[in-house]
Amino acid sequence: MIDRLDPPVQRRAYGSGGINRVTSPWRANSVHYISIMIGSLLPLYALADVMPILPPLGFLIFLGWRVMRPGLMPLWVGVPLGAFDDLFSGQPFGSAILLWSLTMIVLELIETRFPWRGFWQDWFTAGLAIVLYIIAAMVVSGATIQLTVLFAILPQIALSVLIYPLVARLIAWLDRFRLSRSRRIG
Repeated sequence: MIDRLDPPVQRRAYGSGGINRVTSPWRANSVHYISIMIGSLLPLYALADVMPILPPLGFLIFLGWRVMRPGLMPLWVGVPLGAFDDLFSGQPFGSAILLWSLTMIVLELIETRFPWRGFWQDWFTAGLAIVLYIIAAMVVSGATIQLTVLFAILPQIALSVLIYPLVARLIAWLDRFRLSRSRRIG
């Protein structure tokens, strides 16, 4: 008598769901907003330093979602998310509202003009947006523009641009979580 062993259970490439599984509407509609708000809150837990070195994580995550998923957020979303960031960043109220809204508009224009996309184009676009955002945030905050001040923010700019691919990787993981199938229909 031969013992028959059950074949090993194989995991499907896109989750363990079948045909009758759907994406959770709560996750599909809220993960990107919650991740941006958590990114805006994270710099609160860093120790204050003489020079700014910590990247603006809320803006990086916001920018990453916009670059990786262009049609996911409406164009006006820079206003409420920028207001949330302004409440916790220490910048004058309205600076992130203005800069995040301008970022959404400019990226929409770039997306309309250049519909093809690639990693290097996304990183260059995000890097340019990060540099302009940090300099514009410094101007809006009322800082005097001097060569020494610009030199002092170079580490923050460099770290922000270099960390963007890691943020993009995090957003790709969050997007998979956001779109994963979770429950059965009827």
